Amino acid sequence: MPSLDELMQAAQNVQAQMQKAQEQLDHIEVEGMSGAGLVKVRATARGRLVGVTIDPSLLTTDSKEMLEDLVAAAFNDAKTKADVAGSAEMNKLTAGMPLPPGFKLPGL
Repeated sequence: MPSLDELMQAAQNVQAQMQKAQEQLDHIEVEGMSGAGLVKVRATARGRLVGVTIDPSLLTTDSKEMLEDLVAAAFNDAKTKADVAGSAEMNKLTAGMPLPPGFKLPGL
């Protein structure tokens, strides 16, 4: 049976690995789209919005409501992709960690 010191060291190692994994999520970008690519939203796997691109054809007063809907849809698409990319990356990074079966780390 591991000693208390060994358990504390293992917990500190897991915490350090989790911090590193969270930082890496800011370097993975995804792109969400709507309106057949007329609106694009870029975000990190951590969910931070990086940029929005709107096709100039949508910039009319008649298309205000449609544009708002397309931006929201593109953001939601990017958020879904960010969640998937983030989970995949975290699973990859935590695969070798000595965690009990079924244990979920905060933020995953």
